Amino acid sequence: MSDAVVTRFAPSPTGFLHIGGARTALFNWLYAKAKGGRMLLRIEDTDRERSTPAAVDAIIDGLMWLGIEWDGDAISQYERAPRHREVAEELVAAGRAYRCYCSQAELETMRETARAAGRPPRYDGTWRDRDPSEAPAGVKPTIRIKAPQDGETVIDDQVQGRVVFPNKDLDDFIILRSDGNPTYMHAVVVDDHDMGVTHIVRGDDHLTNAARQKIIYDAMGWRLPVMAHIPLIHGSDGAKLSKRHGALGVDAYRAMGYLPSALRNYLVRLGWSHGDAEILSTDEMVSLFDLASIGRSPSRFDFAKLENLNGHYMRSTGDAELLAALEALLPYLPGGPAIAARIDETVRAQLLAAMPGLKERAKTLLELLDGAQFLLSDRPIAIDEKAQALLDATGRKIATDLADQLENIPEWSAASTEAVVRAYAETGGLKLGKVAQPLRAALTGRTTSPGIFDVLAVLGRDETVARLRDAA
Repeated sequence: MSDAVVTRFAPSPTGFLHIGGARTALFNWLYAKAKGGRMLLRIEDTDRERSTPAAVDAIIDGLMWLGIEWDGDAISQYERAPRHREVAEELVAAGRAYRCYCSQAELETMRETARAAGRPPRYDGTWRDRDPSEAPAGVKPTIRIKAPQDGETVIDDQVQGRVVFPNKDLDDFIILRSDGNPTYMHAVVVDDHDMGVTHIVRGDDHLTNAARQKIIYDAMGWRLPVMAHIPLIHGSDGAKLSKRHGALGVDAYRAMGYLPSALRNYLVRLGWSHGDAEILSTDEMVSLFDLASIGRSPSRFDFAKLENLNGHYMRSTGDAELLAALEALLPYLPGGPAIAARIDETVRAQLLAAMPGLKERAKTLLELLDGAQFLLSDRPIAIDEKAQALLDATGRKIATDLADQLENIPEWSAASTEAVVRAYAETGGLKLGKVAQPLRAALTGRTTSPGIFDVLAVLGRDETVARLRDAA
Protein backbone atom coordinates (compact mmCIF):
# COMPACT_ATOMS: atom_id res chain seq x y z
CA MET A 1 0.00 0.00 0.00
CA SER A 2 1.42 3.40 -0.91
CA ASP A 3 1.81 6.17 1.64
CA ALA A 4 -0.50 8.53 -0.25
CA VAL A 5 -3.65 9.38 1.71
CA VAL A 6 -6.85 7.88 0.28
CA THR A 7 -10.18 8.67 1.94
CA ARG A 8 -13.66 7.69 0.87
CA PHE A 9 -17.23 8.80 1.23
CA ALA A 10 -19.61 5.85 1.14
CA PRO A 11 -23.30 6.84 1.34
CA SER A 12 -26.27 4.49 1.06
CA PRO A 13 -28.59 5.69 -1.74
CA THR A 14 -31.85 5.32 0.16
CA GLY A 15 -32.73 9.04 0.11
CA PHE A 16 -31.21 12.51 -0.17
CA LEU A 17 -27.71 13.51 0.91
CA HIS A 18 -28.50 14.53 4.48
CA ILE A 19 -26.59 17.22 6.32
CA GLY A 20 -24.58 14.78 8.47
CA GLY A 21 -23.49 12.88 5.37
CA ALA A 22 -22.51 16.15 3.70
CA ARG A 23 -20.25 17.01 6.65
CA THR A 24 -18.66 13.53 6.56
CA ALA A 25 -17.99 13.96 2.83
CA LEU A 26 -16.52 17.42 3.47
CA PHE A 27 -14.17 16.15 6.20
CA ASN A 28 -12.97 13.31 3.96
CA TRP A 29 -12.47 15.68 1.04
CA LEU A 30 -10.63 18.28 3.11
CA TYR A 31 -8.33 15.73 4.72
CA ALA A 32 -7.43 14.18 1.37
CA LYS A 33 -6.80 17.64 -0.14
CA ALA A 34 -4.79 18.75 2.91
CA LYS A 35 -2.51 15.71 2.56
CA GLY A 36 -2.22 15.83 -1.22
CA GLY A 37 -4.22 12.61 -1.49
CA ARG A 38 -7.46 11.43 -3.10
CA MET A 39 -11.07 11.05 -2.00
CA LEU A 40 -13.09 8.24 -3.56
CA LEU A 41 -16.87 7.87 -3.78
CA ARG A 42 -18.51 4.51 -3.19
CA ILE A 43 -22.26 4.07 -3.40
CA GLU A 44 -23.26 1.39 -0.88
CA ASP A 45 -26.23 0.10 -2.85
CA THR A 46 -26.42 -3.49 -1.62
CA ASP A 47 -29.89 -2.88 -0.13
CA ARG A 48 -31.67 -3.40 -3.45
CA GLU A 49 -35.15 -2.71 -2.10
CA ARG A 50 -34.31 0.74 -0.75
CA SER A 51 -31.52 1.87 -3.11
CA THR A 52 -32.82 3.91 -6.04
CA PRO A 53 -31.19 5.57 -9.06
CA ALA A 54 -32.96 8.82 -8.06
CA ALA A 55 -31.25 8.72 -4.66
CA VAL A 56 -27.86 8.10 -6.30
CA ASP A 57 -28.49 11.13 -8.52
CA ALA A 58 -29.54 13.22 -5.50
CA ILE A 59 -26.33 12.33 -3.62
CA ILE A 60 -24.10 13.12 -6.60
CA ASP A 61 -26.02 16.34 -7.31
CA GLY A 62 -25.72 17.41 -3.65
CA LEU A 63 -21.97 16.78 -3.57
CA MET A 64 -21.43 18.66 -6.82
CA TRP A 65 -23.50 21.62 -5.61
CA LEU A 66 -21.47 21.76 -2.40
CA GLY A 67 -18.28 21.79 -4.45
CA ILE A 68 -17.01 18.44 -3.12
CA GLU A 69 -15.18 16.59 -5.87
CA TRP A 70 -14.16 12.96 -5.76
CA ASP A 71 -11.44 11.21 -7.74
CA GLY A 72 -12.31 8.69 -10.45
CA ASP A 73 -15.73 7.18 -11.07
CA ALA A 74 -18.26 6.49 -8.34
CA ILE A 75 -18.04 2.80 -7.40
CA SER A 76 -21.12 0.61 -6.92
CA GLN A 77 -20.79 -1.76 -4.00
CA TYR A 78 -23.50 -4.01 -5.40
CA GLU A 79 -21.54 -4.61 -8.60
CA ARG A 80 -18.60 -5.90 -6.52
CA ALA A 81 -20.59 -8.75 -4.92
CA PRO A 82 -18.60 -11.49 -6.76
CA ARG A 83 -15.39 -10.14 -5.19
CA HIS A 84 -17.01 -10.10 -1.74
CA ARG A 85 -18.01 -13.77 -2.18
CA GLU A 86 -14.49 -14.64 -3.33
CA VAL A 87 -12.95 -13.20 -0.14
CA ALA A 88 -15.50 -14.98 2.06
CA GLU A 89 -14.58 -18.30 0.41
CA GLU A 90 -10.88 -17.50 0.90
CA LEU A 91 -11.52 -17.08 4.60
CA VAL A 92 -13.35 -20.43 4.77
CA ALA A 93 -10.50 -22.15 2.92
CA ALA A 94 -8.00 -20.63 5.36
CA GLY A 95 -10.00 -21.82 8.37
CA ARG A 96 -10.79 -18.27 9.48
CA ALA A 97 -14.49 -18.48 8.60
CA TYR A 98 -16.98 -21.33 8.42
CA ARG A 99 -20.34 -22.34 7.03
CA CYS A 100 -23.26 -22.17 9.45
CA TYR A 101 -26.37 -24.26 8.80
CA CYS A 102 -28.55 -22.96 11.64
CA SER A 103 -32.18 -22.31 10.73
CA GLN A 104 -33.98 -19.12 11.75
CA ALA A 105 -35.91 -21.12 14.38
CA GLU A 106 -32.66 -22.43 15.87
CA LEU A 107 -31.17 -18.94 15.98
CA GLU A 108 -34.28 -17.58 17.72
CA THR A 109 -34.15 -20.38 20.31
CA MET A 110 -30.47 -19.58 20.85
CA ARG A 111 -31.29 -15.91 21.45
CA GLU A 112 -34.16 -16.72 23.85
CA THR A 113 -31.93 -19.07 25.85
CA ALA A 114 -29.27 -16.39 26.14
CA ARG A 115 -31.81 -13.77 27.24
CA ALA A 116 -33.25 -16.15 29.86
CA ALA A 117 -29.75 -16.66 31.27
CA GLY A 118 -29.17 -12.89 31.38
CA ARG A 119 -26.65 -12.98 28.53
CA PRO A 120 -26.68 -10.81 25.38
CA PRO A 121 -28.58 -12.58 22.55
CA ARG A 122 -25.62 -13.67 20.42
CA TYR A 123 -24.78 -16.58 18.16
CA ASP A 124 -23.23 -19.35 20.28
CA GLY A 125 -20.77 -20.81 17.76
CA THR A 126 -22.78 -23.99 17.09
CA TRP A 127 -21.10 -24.63 13.72
CA ARG A 128 -17.72 -23.07 14.52
CA ASP A 129 -15.86 -26.34 14.95
CA ARG A 130 -18.26 -28.92 13.54
CA ASP A 131 -17.28 -31.05 10.62
CA PRO A 132 -18.93 -29.83 7.39
CA SER A 133 -19.90 -33.46 6.71
CA GLU A 134 -22.56 -33.02 9.41
CA ALA A 135 -24.31 -30.40 7.28
CA PRO A 136 -28.04 -31.07 6.86
CA ALA A 137 -29.20 -31.73 3.31
CA GLY A 138 -30.92 -28.96 1.36
CA VAL A 139 -29.93 -26.12 3.70
CA LYS A 140 -28.12 -23.14 2.22
CA PRO A 141 -25.52 -22.03 4.76
CA THR A 142 -24.35 -18.60 5.75
CA ILE A 143 -20.65 -17.91 6.19
CA ARG A 144 -19.53 -16.61 9.59
CA ILE A 145 -16.17 -15.16 10.57
CA LYS A 146 -14.25 -16.88 13.37
CA ALA A 147 -14.02 -14.02 15.82
CA PRO A 148 -11.34 -14.19 18.55
CA GLN A 149 -12.89 -15.47 21.78
CA ASP A 150 -10.32 -14.17 24.25
CA GLY A 151 -8.57 -10.87 24.80
CA GLU A 152 -9.52 -7.53 23.29
CA THR A 153 -9.98 -5.83 19.96
CA VAL A 154 -8.51 -2.33 20.13
CA ILE A 155 -9.23 0.61 17.83
CA ASP A 156 -6.75 3.47 18.12
CA ASP A 157 -9.07 6.18 16.87
CA GLN A 158 -7.86 9.62 15.79
CA VAL A 159 -10.86 11.29 17.43
CA GLN A 160 -12.12 8.90 20.10
CA GLY A 161 -8.70 7.78 21.33
CA ARG A 162 -8.01 4.16 22.33
CA VAL A 163 -11.29 2.22 22.28
CA VAL A 164 -11.25 -1.31 23.69
CA PHE A 165 -13.81 -4.03 22.87
CA PRO A 166 -13.66 -7.27 24.94
CA ASN A 167 -13.73 -10.12 22.41
CA LYS A 168 -16.25 -12.03 24.54
CA ASP A 169 -18.76 -9.36 23.42
CA LEU A 170 -18.11 -9.96 19.71
CA ASP A 171 -19.75 -13.07 18.24
CA ASP A 172 -19.06 -14.96 15.01
CA PHE A 173 -21.04 -12.59 12.80
CA ILE A 174 -22.25 -13.40 9.28
CA ILE A 175 -20.14 -12.16 6.37
CA LEU A 176 -22.05 -13.94 3.56
CA ARG A 177 -25.80 -14.57 3.69
CA SER A 178 -27.40 -17.83 2.65
CA ASP A 179 -28.43 -16.28 -0.68
CA GLY A 180 -24.77 -15.57 -1.46
CA ASN A 181 -24.97 -11.83 -0.84
CA PRO A 182 -22.38 -10.18 1.41
CA THR A 183 -23.29 -8.37 4.60
CA TYR A 184 -22.53 -4.67 4.91
CA MET A 185 -19.79 -5.43 7.47
CA HIS A 186 -17.89 -7.66 5.05
CA ALA A 187 -18.45 -5.67 1.83
CA VAL A 188 -17.12 -2.48 3.42
CA VAL A 189 -13.85 -4.12 4.45
CA VAL A 190 -13.23 -5.74 1.07
CA ASP A 191 -14.06 -2.51 -0.78
CA ASP A 192 -11.92 -0.31 1.46
CA HIS A 193 -8.97 -2.69 1.07
CA ASP A 194 -9.31 -3.05 -2.70
CA MET A 195 -9.75 0.71 -3.15
CA GLY A 196 -6.57 1.35 -1.19
CA VAL A 197 -8.33 3.42 1.47
CA THR A 198 -5.81 4.57 4.09
CA HIS A 199 -8.08 6.70 6.30
CA ILE A 200 -11.71 6.05 7.26
CA VAL A 201 -13.46 9.19 8.49
CA ARG A 202 -17.10 8.56 9.40
CA GLY A 203 -19.74 9.07 12.11
CA ASP A 204 -19.15 7.61 15.56
CA ASP A 205 -22.29 5.52 15.15
CA HIS A 206 -19.93 3.21 13.19
CA LEU A 207 -17.51 2.77 16.10
CA THR A 208 -18.80 -0.67 17.10
CA ASN A 209 -18.66 -1.68 13.41
CA ALA A 210 -14.95 -0.80 13.48
CA ALA A 211 -14.23 -3.60 15.96
CA ARG A 212 -16.00 -6.20 13.80
CA GLN A 213 -14.36 -4.89 10.65
CA LYS A 214 -10.92 -5.13 12.26
CA ILE A 215 -11.57 -8.84 12.81
CA ILE A 216 -11.99 -9.29 9.03
CA TYR A 217 -8.87 -7.20 8.31
CA ASP A 218 -6.87 -9.33 10.73
CA ALA A 219 -8.28 -12.58 9.33
CA MET A 220 -7.18 -11.56 5.82
CA GLY A 221 -3.80 -10.24 7.00
CA TRP A 222 -4.67 -6.79 5.64
CA ARG A 223 -3.51 -3.48 7.06
CA LEU A 224 -6.23 -1.65 9.01
CA PRO A 225 -6.82 1.91 7.75
CA VAL A 226 -6.45 4.81 10.17
CA MET A 227 -9.84 5.36 11.81
CA ALA A 228 -11.47 8.67 12.79
CA HIS A 229 -15.01 8.42 14.14
CA ILE A 230 -16.56 11.89 14.34
CA PRO A 231 -19.38 12.76 16.78
CA LEU A 232 -22.85 13.12 15.31
CA ILE A 233 -24.58 16.46 14.89
CA HIS A 234 -27.26 17.34 17.44
CA GLY A 235 -30.02 19.92 17.34
CA SER A 236 -29.71 23.30 19.07
CA ASP A 237 -31.44 21.77 22.12
CA GLY A 238 -28.83 19.00 22.42
CA ALA A 239 -31.20 16.26 21.24
CA LYS A 240 -30.37 13.97 18.34
CA LEU A 241 -30.71 15.87 15.06
CA SER A 242 -34.16 15.50 13.53
CA LYS A 243 -36.01 17.23 10.70
CA ARG A 244 -37.26 19.95 13.04
CA HIS A 245 -33.62 20.80 13.86
CA GLY A 246 -32.37 20.82 10.28
CA ALA A 247 -31.75 17.15 9.45
CA LEU A 248 -32.73 17.87 5.89
CA GLY A 249 -31.21 17.02 2.56
CA VAL A 250 -28.59 19.27 1.03
CA ASP A 251 -31.16 19.92 -1.71
CA ALA A 252 -33.41 21.56 0.92
CA TYR A 253 -30.64 23.97 1.92
CA ARG A 254 -30.16 24.91 -1.72
CA ALA A 255 -33.91 25.54 -2.05
CA MET A 256 -33.82 27.68 1.13
CA GLY A 257 -31.35 29.97 -0.64
CA TYR A 258 -28.06 29.14 1.08
CA LEU A 259 -24.81 29.48 -0.82
CA PRO A 260 -22.66 26.35 -1.10
CA SER A 261 -19.60 28.28 0.11
CA ALA A 262 -21.46 29.34 3.27
CA LEU A 263 -22.81 25.85 3.93
CA ARG A 264 -19.30 24.39 3.49
CA ASN A 265 -17.91 26.92 5.96
CA TYR A 266 -20.73 26.21 8.43
CA LEU A 267 -20.36 22.43 8.20
CA VAL A 268 -16.59 22.45 8.68
CA ARG A 269 -17.08 24.31 11.97
CA LEU A 270 -19.51 21.64 13.21
CA GLY A 271 -17.05 19.51 15.16
CA TRP A 272 -13.75 20.90 13.85
CA SER A 273 -12.20 24.22 14.76
CA HIS A 274 -9.11 26.31 14.26
CA GLY A 275 -8.85 28.69 17.17
CA ASP A 276 -11.64 31.25 17.05
CA ALA A 277 -11.72 31.46 13.26
CA GLU A 278 -15.36 31.51 12.14
CA ILE A 279 -14.99 32.43 8.48
CA LEU A 280 -12.62 30.29 6.43
CA SER A 281 -12.13 30.19 2.69
CA THR A 282 -11.92 26.77 1.06
CA ASP A 283 -8.17 27.22 0.59
CA GLU A 284 -7.79 28.02 4.30
CA MET A 285 -9.84 24.97 5.26
CA VAL A 286 -7.63 22.75 3.09
CA SER A 287 -4.40 24.15 4.49
CA LEU A 288 -5.55 23.94 8.12
CA PHE A 289 -7.69 20.80 8.30
CA ASP A 290 -6.46 17.90 10.41
CA LEU A 291 -8.04 15.03 12.31
CA ALA A 292 -6.51 16.03 15.65
CA SER A 293 -8.67 19.17 15.88
CA ILE A 294 -11.97 17.28 15.60
CA GLY A 295 -13.73 17.42 18.97
CA ARG A 296 -15.23 14.42 20.77
CA SER A 297 -18.47 16.13 21.78
CA PRO A 298 -21.49 16.31 19.48
CA SER A 299 -21.83 19.67 17.72
CA ARG A 300 -25.10 21.59 17.69
CA PHE A 301 -26.82 22.69 14.51
CA ASP A 302 -27.92 26.31 14.73
CA PHE A 303 -29.98 27.81 11.89
CA ALA A 304 -29.42 31.38 13.14
CA LYS A 305 -25.64 30.96 12.91
CA LEU A 306 -25.93 29.44 9.44
CA GLU A 307 -28.14 32.32 8.32
CA ASN A 308 -25.76 34.97 9.66
CA LEU A 309 -22.81 33.23 8.03
CA ASN A 310 -24.72 33.03 4.76
CA GLY A 311 -25.46 36.75 5.02
CA HIS A 312 -21.72 37.41 5.28
CA TYR A 313 -21.06 35.32 2.17
CA MET A 314 -23.88 37.08 0.30
CA ARG A 315 -22.35 40.48 1.01
CA SER A 316 -18.83 39.38 0.09
CA THR A 317 -19.83 37.62 -3.15
CA GLY A 318 -19.46 39.58 -6.39
CA ASP A 319 -22.69 40.95 -7.87
CA ALA A 320 -22.48 38.97 -11.11
CA GLU A 321 -21.66 35.74 -9.24
CA LEU A 322 -24.58 36.29 -6.87
CA LEU A 323 -26.96 36.90 -9.77
CA ALA A 324 -25.73 33.69 -11.40
CA ALA A 325 -26.37 31.81 -8.12
CA LEU A 326 -29.88 33.27 -7.97
CA GLU A 327 -30.64 32.23 -11.55
CA ALA A 328 -29.21 28.75 -10.88
CA LEU A 329 -31.58 28.40 -7.90
CA LEU A 330 -34.79 29.28 -9.79
CA PRO A 331 -35.39 25.81 -11.32
CA TYR A 332 -35.57 24.36 -7.79
CA LEU A 333 -38.21 26.80 -6.52
CA PRO A 334 -42.00 26.63 -6.86
CA GLY A 335 -42.80 29.17 -9.56
CA GLY A 336 -39.08 29.57 -10.23
CA PRO A 337 -39.20 28.63 -13.93
CA ALA A 338 -41.83 31.32 -14.53
CA ILE A 339 -39.60 33.92 -12.83
CA ALA A 340 -36.62 32.72 -14.87
CA ALA A 341 -38.62 33.27 -18.06
CA ARG A 342 -39.09 36.95 -17.10
CA ILE A 343 -35.35 37.59 -16.76
CA ASP A 344 -34.34 38.92 -20.15
CA GLU A 345 -31.23 41.01 -20.77
CA THR A 346 -32.98 44.21 -19.62
CA VAL A 347 -34.14 42.71 -16.32
CA ARG A 348 -30.78 41.01 -15.84
CA ALA A 349 -29.04 44.38 -16.20
CA GLN A 350 -31.48 45.90 -13.70
CA LEU A 351 -30.91 43.08 -11.19
CA LEU A 352 -27.16 43.49 -11.55
CA ALA A 353 -27.44 47.25 -10.98
CA ALA A 354 -29.66 46.69 -7.92
CA MET A 355 -27.50 43.91 -6.45
CA PRO A 356 -25.36 46.08 -4.11
CA GLY A 357 -28.50 47.36 -2.37
CA LEU A 358 -30.33 44.01 -2.46
CA LYS A 359 -27.55 41.90 -0.96
CA GLU A 360 -27.03 44.28 1.98
CA ARG A 361 -30.56 43.48 3.16
CA ALA A 362 -30.64 39.71 2.48
CA LYS A 363 -29.29 36.73 4.39
CA THR A 364 -30.38 34.14 1.81
CA LEU A 365 -30.99 34.02 -1.93
CA LEU A 366 -34.72 33.68 -1.19
CA GLU A 367 -34.63 37.00 0.69
CA LEU A 368 -32.64 38.45 -2.20
CA LEU A 369 -35.29 37.25 -4.65
CA ASP A 370 -38.03 38.66 -2.43
CA GLY A 371 -36.26 42.02 -2.33
CA ALA A 372 -35.96 41.99 -6.12
CA GLN A 373 -39.68 41.46 -6.70
CA PHE A 374 -40.15 45.11 -7.71
CA LEU A 375 -37.95 44.39 -10.74
CA LEU A 376 -39.79 41.19 -11.65
CA SER A 377 -43.34 42.55 -11.45
CA ASP A 378 -45.64 43.61 -14.30
CA ARG A 379 -47.45 46.95 -14.15
CA PRO A 380 -49.58 47.75 -12.37
CA ILE A 381 -47.51 46.27 -9.56
CA ALA A 382 -49.15 44.66 -6.52
CA ILE A 383 -49.04 47.00 -3.51
CA ASP A 384 -49.15 45.43 -0.06
CA GLU A 385 -51.36 46.68 2.77
CA LYS A 386 -48.70 48.73 4.58
CA ALA A 387 -47.58 50.39 1.36
CA GLN A 388 -51.19 51.09 0.38
CA ALA A 389 -51.65 53.02 3.62
CA LEU A 390 -48.90 55.40 2.52
CA LEU A 391 -50.70 56.09 -0.76
CA ASP A 392 -53.51 58.12 0.76
CA ALA A 393 -54.56 61.43 -0.83
CA THR A 394 -51.28 63.07 0.22
CA GLY A 395 -49.22 60.13 -1.00
CA ARG A 396 -51.01 60.06 -4.34
CA LYS A 397 -50.41 63.81 -4.82
CA ILE A 398 -46.69 63.28 -4.11
CA ALA A 399 -46.67 60.49 -6.73
CA THR A 400 -48.37 62.73 -9.31
CA ASP A 401 -46.14 65.73 -8.64
CA LEU A 402 -42.94 63.67 -8.78
CA ALA A 403 -44.04 61.91 -11.98
CA ASP A 404 -44.40 65.35 -13.61
CA GLN A 405 -41.03 66.58 -12.35
CA LEU A 406 -39.00 63.43 -12.95
CA GLU A 407 -40.37 62.98 -16.46
CA ASN A 408 -38.50 66.02 -17.68
CA ILE A 409 -35.06 65.88 -16.03
CA PRO A 410 -32.31 65.89 -18.67
CA GLU A 411 -30.15 63.10 -17.20
CA TRP A 412 -31.35 60.04 -15.25
CA SER A 413 -29.23 58.84 -12.35
CA ALA A 414 -29.47 58.23 -8.61
CA ALA A 415 -27.89 61.64 -7.99
CA SER A 416 -30.10 63.60 -10.39
CA THR A 417 -33.32 62.00 -9.16
CA GLU A 418 -32.29 62.56 -5.54
CA ALA A 419 -31.78 66.27 -6.28
CA VAL A 420 -35.32 66.50 -7.67
CA VAL A 421 -36.91 64.66 -4.74
CA ARG A 422 -34.99 66.68 -2.12
CA ALA A 423 -35.91 69.96 -3.81
CA TYR A 424 -39.59 68.89 -3.91
CA ALA A 425 -39.52 68.05 -0.18
CA GLU A 426 -37.88 71.37 0.72
CA THR A 427 -40.30 73.39 -1.41
CA GLY A 428 -43.24 71.68 0.27
CA GLY A 429 -41.75 72.03 3.76
CA LEU A 430 -41.65 68.22 4.13
CA LYS A 431 -39.04 65.95 5.67
CA LEU A 432 -37.37 63.75 3.06
CA GLY A 433 -38.86 60.58 4.61
CA LYS A 434 -42.40 61.93 4.18
CA VAL A 435 -41.74 62.06 0.44
CA ALA A 436 -39.51 59.02 0.09
CA GLN A 437 -41.94 56.59 1.75
CA PRO A 438 -44.92 57.13 -0.61
CA LEU A 439 -42.40 57.12 -3.46
CA ARG A 440 -41.08 53.72 -2.32
CA ALA A 441 -44.62 52.36 -1.92
CA ALA A 442 -45.55 53.41 -5.45
CA LEU A 443 -42.37 52.05 -7.06
CA THR A 444 -41.88 48.77 -5.17
CA GLY A 445 -45.30 48.02 -3.64
CA ARG A 446 -43.63 47.77 -0.22
CA THR A 447 -42.41 49.87 2.67
CA THR A 448 -38.87 48.43 2.58
CA SER A 449 -36.49 48.22 -0.35
CA PRO A 450 -32.92 49.07 -1.31
CA GLY A 451 -32.12 52.81 -1.17
CA ILE A 452 -34.94 54.66 -2.91
CA PHE A 453 -32.65 56.60 -5.25
CA ASP A 454 -30.95 53.35 -6.27
CA VAL A 455 -34.45 52.00 -7.00
CA LEU A 456 -35.17 55.02 -9.21
CA ALA A 457 -31.86 54.63 -11.05
CA VAL A 458 -32.41 50.91 -11.68
CA LEU A 459 -36.05 51.21 -12.82
CA GLY A 460 -35.22 53.95 -15.32
CA ARG A 461 -37.24 56.99 -16.33
CA ASP A 462 -40.11 55.37 -18.27
CA GLU A 463 -40.89 52.62 -15.74
CA THR A 464 -40.57 55.01 -12.78
CA VAL A 465 -42.94 57.60 -14.24
CA ALA A 466 -45.44 54.93 -15.34
CA ARG A 467 -45.50 53.32 -11.85
CA LEU A 468 -45.98 56.72 -10.18
CA ARG A 469 -48.93 57.48 -12.47
CA ASP A 470 -50.40 54.00 -11.76
CA ALA A 471 -50.23 54.67 -8.03
CA ALA A 472 -51.71 58.15 -8.38
